[in-house]
Amino acid sequence: MKARELLRRYAEGERDFCRANLRGQSFKGENLSGADFREADIRSADFSNANLTGANFRGAKGGLQKRWAISLVGVSFLLSAVSGYCSSIVGFVVVSIFNSSSLDNQITSWVGLIVVIIFCVVTIRQGIATAFGALAVAVAGALVLAFTGAGILALTGAVTGAGALAFALTLAFTLAVAGAVAGTLALAFAVAGTLALAFVLAIAVAVAGAIAVAVAFAVAEAFTLFITYIAWRAIKGDEKQALIRNIAVAFAATGGTNFRGANLTDTDFTGATLKNTDLRNATLTRTCWQNTKKLDLIRPGKTYLKDTQVRQLLLTRQGQDKNFDNLKLRGINLQGANLADASFIAADLSEANLQDADLSRAKLKQTQLDETNFTGATLTGSYIEDWGITSQTNFTGVRCEYVYMRVPTKNNPDPLRKPDNNAEVFTDGEFGDFIKPIVDTLDLYHNQGVDPRAIAISFKELAENNPDAELEIVAIEKRGGDKFLLRAKTSTEANKSELSTEYFETYNYVKALAQPEIQALIADNSQQIRKLENVVTTVLKNDQRRGILLLSANPVNTTKLRLDEEIREIKEGLKRAKQREQFVIDTAEAVRYRDIHRAILDHEPQILHFSGHGSGEDGLAFEDEAGNIKLIDAEALGELFELFSDQIECVVLNACYSQVQATAIAQHINYVIGMNQAIPDKAGIEFAIGFYDALGAGRTVDFAYKLGCNLIKRAGVPGALIPQLLTK
Repeated sequence: MKARELLRRYAEGERDFCRANLRGQSFKGENLSGADFREADIRSADFSNANLTGANFRGAKGGLQKRWAISLVGVSFLLSAVSGYCSSIVGFVVVSIFNSSSLDNQITSWVGLIVVIIFCVVTIRQGIATAFGALAVAVAGALVLAFTGAGILALTGAVTGAGALAFALTLAFTLAVAGAVAGTLALAFAVAGTLALAFVLAIAVAVAGAIAVAVAFAVAEAFTLFITYIAWRAIKGDEKQALIRNIAVAFAATGGTNFRGANLTDTDFTGATLKNTDLRNATLTRTCWQNTKKLDLIRPGKTYLKDTQVRQLLLTRQGQDKNFDNLKLRGINLQGANLADASFIAADLSEANLQDADLSRAKLKQTQLDETNFTGATLTGSYIEDWGITSQTNFTGVRCEYVYMRVPTKNNPDPLRKPDNNAEVFTDGEFGDFIKPIVDTLDLYHNQGVDPRAIAISFKELAENNPDAELEIVAIEKRGGDKFLLRAKTSTEANKSELSTEYFETYNYVKALAQPEIQALIADNSQQIRKLENVVTTVLKNDQRRGILLLSANPVNTTKLRLDEEIREIKEGLKRAKQREQFVIDTAEAVRYRDIHRAILDHEPQILHFSGHGSGEDGLAFEDEAGNIKLIDAEALGELFELFSDQIECVVLNACYSQVQATAIAQHINYVIGMNQAIPDKAGIEFAIGFYDALGAGRTVDFAYKLGCNLIKRAGVPGALIPQLLTK
């Protein structure tokens, strides 16, 4: 079917071109959106710059027409013959070593042969591009020696080696193209090897003896075998031989199906054959490549198809536990893909189709996700630190029980879980409600050298320069240490990425200014700027909130304790306290020993309270994986709290016979409370109520300890002398 007939039918509303013979037809720049090309023969067809949005190419056959393929195979055979001659030159170098009576010629040949050997070794280990870099350095060194009068032989040898290596490149290119175009590596090798033998024998018989002939033949054949191996590795996708592969694929794609610059948005290539197809500069938004054949032999240009691992992912939809960090995957179609435990740190997945994909435990730190479609995807356990979602990111029907707000580390594999309580999960629809405030705000995070005045100036300028963004500060938070967050509400249309970039460009500029320059900068708006500056300074200096971490453990094979009541009473007391705003309470239940450091890293508490059982010298009772008792001794606990001595101020061990552990911990922590014998459940609860009521009223730890002991007495229960306060 001729192109004109196809376009006429398309203009008349005909969109079904299944199994049509379109070989060699040109549709350059045409609008073919939504057309059906299933199982059509599109070999050598030209779709460059065409609009193929939503087109269906399932099972289509792309690539070269027969006449193009035959021509390229013929060229590859011709170049194979030339490569045989190149191999014979290497053999001639060897003959010169054995035959020449001139010391100069022998040294020159030896130098050339050594350079060839080094080139071969470097090519195999580092790639042909690196090998030519090393060759250039060697030749440059030889030239320096020659022109200083110190090494004319080195120059001659290097030039000889350079010539041999130039021939080697020709041979590598030839065999790679032969394999890519015709799949005839074995034939190309045979041709090259036969011709090499003929040339070597002809030269050797004329100038050398039998030994020289045998050695020269062996060297020529070995060199041909080496180049054949390199070409084979290039076609197999060895990244070290990418230069050869790229040249070969580009050469083989000449005359093939051409989608260069075409719009392939939502186009379906499922099961199509695309060998020798040009896809440079094509728009590949949500394009489907599942089970596409010969995708490794396309000409991808700078699209995401240039990456071998990405191509494999598109074909199989299996990316579990793979690393895709920093890759530009904008618009990629991974619908239904298995991406569990995959890493997309700092990758660009904007406009990607991730419908129904499994992203369980995937690392999405700083991943760009503007207009990404997560409909029906699974995000349970994923790590979403600083991910770049926007109001256009689609979370419809997302399945997610919990997420982590930080990427895991060796010492903290479960950082900042949301929901905070490990026993809770998001119900249907809750994850979208949880994530919406993050989408609607611009988070300006500062992690070192916070300058309140620079913050005030930069935000004021940002708001004035972007009135449509409707910036409004909703939170100013100190995040511990030298970390600070300014959170602003924005309009739904605002580009948060651009706003953040503009803000920090101004912030870094202002920070670098001298004091007189800053004064001149704020002269006209000093009152407004100083007001925000004072707020930031106050937050930085006066954020005295203290974190309280309540840990509890009651293994199944131990006596049942009233831990829920104790935790509830502590929380209720702090809620009523006049300084309740100064405390943040976090809890962790059914604690295993390794959960302690995780909870400390996640919540960064100043006060840690443990409720449970103790066994004196044997240790405190935590849970194992099955919920049974696991005792941890004083030495291990002391070493653990030594690591957090710069953070934790007070530890309360509300457990029987815990004074042993308290003594070990007190070597590193300022205040530690332990029990010198078994303490009744009621006494422990009364002590906790009095202790935290006093802290909530702004009293010292010493006062709180005494009030806790007094409350035991007033409750009329034994145990007032059991709690022991130890200081560092």
